[in-house]
Amino acid sequence: MKRTANAHWNGTLQDGKGEITTQSTVLNKTQYSFKTRFAEGVGTNPEELIAAAHAGCFTMAVGAALTQAGYIPGDLTTDAILDLDMQALSITAIALNLKATVIEGLSEQQFKDIAEGAKANCIISKALNVPISLDVIYA
Repeated sequence: MKRTANAHWNGTLQDGKGEITTQSTVLNKTQYSFKTRFAEGVGTNPEELIAAAHAGCFTMAVGAALTQAGYIPGDLTTDAILDLDMQALSITAIALNLKATVIEGLSEQQFKDIAEGAKANCIISKALNVPISLDVIYA
């Protein structure tokens, strides 16, 4: 299986602009620029897309792990917060904040253990070479 995306850029770093399109066309010539990446601007940026991919992958992995353990997942919501070091121009960490509804018969510690396993085994987590933290609210 392959997934594809396309990026186009024209101009200098600060004054140029670009567009990102994904295979599914959910992003279709979505604009990105210096302002959307390093300031406030309308559009997206690579770091935001990594955070979104990680949140989506991890949340789906939690649902899969719960199902494999014999539970029916309820609502699962994850915020992924990516830390970008502007001096080193590198991603230094990602914090995953998971909120989940309580599942009958599953203790908070069992849920946290399942979530930790999903964090370690999520495809995007495995692709990243940065510390990944996890905070769980199970209520």
